[in-house]
Amino acid sequence: MHVFISGGTGFLGRALTDQLLAAGHTVTVLTRRQPQRHHFSPALSYLVGDPVRPGDWQEALASHEVVINLAGASIFRRWNEESKELLRTSRIETTRNIVAGLATRRDRPTTLLNGSAVGYYGLRGGETIDEAGANGDDFLAVLTREWEAAARGAEQYGVRVIPCRIGVVIGPDGGALSRMLTAFRWGLGSPLGRGSQYFSWIHLDDLVRAFLFLIQTPAINGPVNCTAPQPVTNREMSRSLARLLHRPLLPAVPAFLVRLALGEFGSVLLEGQRVVPAKLVGHGFAFQHPTIDSAFSHVLRENGR
Repeated sequence: MHVFISGGTGFLGRALTDQLLAAGHTVTVLTRRQPQRHHFSPALSYLVGDPVRPGDWQEALASHEVVINLAGASIFRRWNEESKELLRTSRIETTRNIVAGLATRRDRPTTLLNGSAVGYYGLRGGETIDEAGANGDDFLAVLTREWEAAARGAEQYGVRVIPCRIGVVIGPDGGALSRMLTAFRWGLGSPLGRGSQYFSWIHLDDLVRAFLFLIQTPAINGPVNCTAPQPVTNREMSRSLARLLHRPLLPAVPAFLVRLALGEFGSVLLEGQRVVPAKLVGHGFAFQHPTIDSAFSHVLRENGR
């Protein structure tokens, strides 16, 4: 298949590109500037363009059978009005421009896998949530709802649209673990707040495999939770990493300090969601790393601990 990726030079995008190429697909990566290629392959090409702005790249997009939109500024920052606008623009405008490009598709089956987040469900405590769960009402939940609505605009052109509600990604050289490792390696790791809030996570390899599975499974439509089947509390996650590194676990960081440092985003880390991948499991997807111990152990081996 011919696959078009927006956001293909990021943490997930690079890993996904490598696996798509290994599987025999051709890949076009939309990028704001021509990068130094991380993978030399005649099946890989780069297209320079800004996904936030309409451009010639939209015409090229329409000739692909699969479009994967991973573009969007990282949420891991202190939220204020300026950063919130960046989060919104980088997601909504990019998705609208991609859908506008798909309007010119030439009567061929097309699939759009659009990045989304478990933040769609809002701050739900310990409630177990599958894809039928209701939308939340906090900033991230509202943003994610608008993001998915923009993607669903492609359905009017006959496109199969799958919003991929991604959890915390665990992988080497990036993702959530890279933000935790330094403190934990120095024996300074600790839970956040009360520690009982759930983190819905997924190993990078499983996330990439899930994307390929969704491409190859036409029976799946609509939102899909891209998370491991065993979400854990923040305390359980912290204990697992400390144990595998043979380091102590310090008392929890008080909630008020988390909010002081990260503003409104701190509430996302302090409340969380307990999300399960009902659609993936129901269609027979097998996780290689279903537990947090397995995921951390694998990544620590890859990183040489």
